[in-house]
Amino acid sequence: MSTEQTDVVVIGAGPGGYVAAIRAAQRGLETTIVERGEPGGVCLNHGCIPSKALIDVARAAGGVGRMADRGVHAEPTVAFDELSEWQDSVVERLTGGVEQLLDANGVTYREGTARFKDEHTVEIDPPSLTADSTTLSFEHAVIATGSRPIELPGFSFDDEPVLSSRDVLDLSERPDRLVVVGAGYIGMELSTAFAELGTDVTVLEALDDPLPAYGDELVEPVAERARELGISFSFGEAAQEWYEDITGAPVVVTETEDGEQQEYEADAVLVAVGRRPVADTVDPDAAGVTVDDDGFVVTGENGQTSQEHIYAVGDVAGEPMLAHEASHAALHAVEAIAGGEPGPVGPVPSVVFTEPEIATVGVAPDAAEREVTVGRMAFRGNGRALTAGEEEGFVQVVADADDGTLLGAQIVGPEASELIGELTLAVRNELTAADVAHTVHAHPTLGEALMEAAANVDGEAIHTVNR
Repeated sequence: MSTEQTDVVVIGAGPGGYVAAIRAAQRGLETTIVERGEPGGVCLNHGCIPSKALIDVARAAGGVGRMADRGVHAEPTVAFDELSEWQDSVVERLTGGVEQLLDANGVTYREGTARFKDEHTVEIDPPSLTADSTTLSFEHAVIATGSRPIELPGFSFDDEPVLSSRDVLDLSERPDRLVVVGAGYIGMELSTAFAELGTDVTVLEALDDPLPAYGDELVEPVAERARELGISFSFGEAAQEWYEDITGAPVVVTETEDGEQQEYEADAVLVAVGRRPVADTVDPDAAGVTVDDDGFVVTGENGQTSQEHIYAVGDVAGEPMLAHEASHAALHAVEAIAGGEPGPVGPVPSVVFTEPEIATVGVAPDAAEREVTVGRMAFRGNGRALTAGEEEGFVQVVADADDGTLLGAQIVGPEASELIGELTLAVRNELTAADVAHTVHAHPTLGEALMEAAANVDGEAIHTVNR
């Protein structure tokens, strides 16, 4: 066993880990990053990127089929195997980019599984059983080991028809019938994509509505579009088990609170009921790092753990379990390690890549702890949305009733994921609704809806009359 030393060891090379490693190296710290899988982590390899590749292709293919009213008559076909190959090529290009960035910044990359031996030492087990382990001593550590899909009792991911969100993105053939367990953001994004590609999709949800983390007004356009795509919903039903019928096809059994059971036939079953942290692999107890009852590493300001020289960022540190939050938390953690005072991360936007998209940031009207004024602009009054055939949804901004400071925003509609950036900037910098309203936005653009919603706070909107 060899022994090495480093200033900073980063465990995990996902969007939190590789960003932490690069910034630490930029701050002049000798940095080693350890990853047991592929560079880029789950997000790049098995989540955010491949899922958006799938979603964008599905959206484009489905959109062509809905353009008859605009004079376009076509029935596109998607070669799923070719789509999968292209999807893989995008991932490979980005993972290669992460490796190049780490190397260019002088970060030492170690492939293997790192676990703490004590509060200043990790042991790295290489992927090959024939290679020797390495002991690495460190001054500071950043835990960025991410999360894994939650496995439901009775639905083992080892069973071929049962798919995790990772498995479904590795399919080389499109299932004709897909049962999706869970109507959260992962379940809804993938349900919409597969329905656009021609799969018969049934969504099972134990709660009463899809996307329970979002308000009814934001979810309604998404649910309506999903039903237009042929997605069937069954709410108030908890998935219990699955079995194979006489033809070998999987059948999912659900049960209501009253004990009533239903059965749903499928070719594949996607279980998307959330994610849990991956902290067990690093043996946090050995370093004296506190973990809560749910397995998340307990952190304070800038991701500092119960050991002041060890930090944790991203999914392993708890909500919000978002890649972009992990990256920014990593920057703040490293600034603290380097002796700076970075302050808290935020505000953090949240995005759902459904049809239409949902994006939020900051305070919602019903959650405000002060008197607020709400301004809104419907996309049906926006020229660019109409030319794109995407008039569903609205932009809503929440402002302090006294001074007009923007506190939050909610968008459901076309390109919501892109539009939320401007309003996140406004909330972060405590700009007022008037600041946004008086900023000239190019015409015709979707961004004009932000300007109109902000103007609506003061009753000065030109293209809408409803505050």
